[in-house]
Amino acid sequence: MFRVAVAAVAGALLLAGCASERSAPEGANPNRYVAADGASQVFPADSRTAAPAVKGELLDGGRFELRKLRGTVVVLNFWASWCAPCRLEAPELQQVHTKTKADGVEFVGVNIRDDKDKALAFDDSFGIAYPSLYDPPGRTAIQFRQVPPNTIPATIVIDREGRVAAVFRKAVLYDELHPMVAKIAAEE
Repeated sequence: MFRVAVAAVAGALLLAGCASERSAPEGANPNRYVAADGASQVFPADSRTAAPAVKGELLDGGRFELRKLRGTVVVLNFWASWCAPCRLEAPELQQVHTKTKADGVEFVGVNIRDDKDKALAFDDSFGIAYPSLYDPPGRTAIQFRQVPPNTIPATIVIDREGRVAAVFRKAVLYDELHPMVAKIAAEE
C-alpha cells in the first residue's frame, strides 16, 4: 500500500512538472514572468540606436505615441500588477518621476500580461502619476530588438534624440535610476 501511494505521488509530481514546462519557459511562472538577471546596459551617446516607433492604448483609454515626446528624456518601465519586484520599484519610479519632471523627463509605464482592472488598481495603490500603455500581449517589448526588455520589470531610458541610452533588466531603485536619468537629461 505504501509503495502504491509513493508511486502515485511521484507520478503526479512528474506530470505536474511536465505540464508546467510546456506552459511556461524555464524560470517562468504561469504568467510567463522570467526573473530578471540583473543585467543592465548604459550606452555612450555615440553608440546609441534609435528607439522603435512605440504607440498604443493607454490604461485610461487615451492614445500614446513615443515620437510626440521627442526632445524629452523618456523612461519606459515594463511592469505587471502580479510582479513582486514591480511592487518594490513602483514607489521608487514615482519618486524619480517627481524629481525629474521639471528637467524635461517623462515616464511612461508599459503594463503587460495583465487585466486592466488590476493594472488600474496597481497604479492607484502606488499613486503612480504618469501614464501607462496597456499592452497585455507584450508587443511593445518585442519592438526593442536591439535591447530587449526581456524580463519584468525592465526599464529603458530614451534620450532627447529618441535613442536608447540605458536598459535595466531588474527592479531599479531611486539611487540607481535617478543619477542615470539626471545625467541623460543634462546632455546637450
